[in-house]
Amino acid sequence: MKKVLLVNGSSHEQGCTYTALKEIQDSLVDAGFESDLLWLKKETMPDCIACGYCDKHEGCVYKDVVDDVGRSLDDYAGIVIGSPVYYSGPSARIQGFMDRLCYAWGDKLDGMFGASVVSCRRGGNSASFERLNQYFLMNNMYIVGSSYWNMIHGSRAEDAKLDAEGLQTMRNLALNIAYFLRMQNAAEKAGVLRPKREEPIMTNFMDGKEAEEEPTEEQ
Repeated sequence: MKKVLLVNGSSHEQGCTYTALKEIQDSLVDAGFESDLLWLKKETMPDCIACGYCDKHEGCVYKDVVDDVGRSLDDYAGIVIGSPVYYSGPSARIQGFMDRLCYAWGDKLDGMFGASVVSCRRGGNSASFERLNQYFLMNNMYIVGSSYWNMIHGSRAEDAKLDAEGLQTMRNLALNIAYFLRMQNAAEKAGVLRPKREEPIMTNFMDGKEAEEEPTEEQ
């Protein structure tokens, strides 16, 4: 059975975000599933520059970890992304990673599950959690939830390890992921196929002629 990819978007390799993801990873092991935990490190993550390279070539113009993950997505059944909270939003690193992964490798994400995990000292978690889930909602992915929003609290890993409810939420998320993967595997064995997608339809709200005109106050 395919593995689960856990992505740590924190600047700290083994901080609060790692603590949450590690709880998920350990619980997945107990449920019989393998996973890889990827830390995006401290280097600056280039954001998408809308260059159009991935429309004509395989992958992103930046040949970095995004393309490494994109080329390995066939090995995974789903992805869990984790981030600390900055001003009620996820880290720029995880957003840059996901912006480019979804845009350049979105076809491979189709049919996979997605889940997000957020960590903060006190507040801003729910806004960050909602932001990260948008990546899954636009790529024909299945979001796996838990017994509460997937959040953990603390300023340091030692604090996060004291958040009993947060850690339990991570374990329950892992159980739900394992159940989803078993259902998916059973469906394939029973001949229940994934939905066949229609060709994408792109609807613009102005045609080219109107877009070129100088807008008036009435417009």
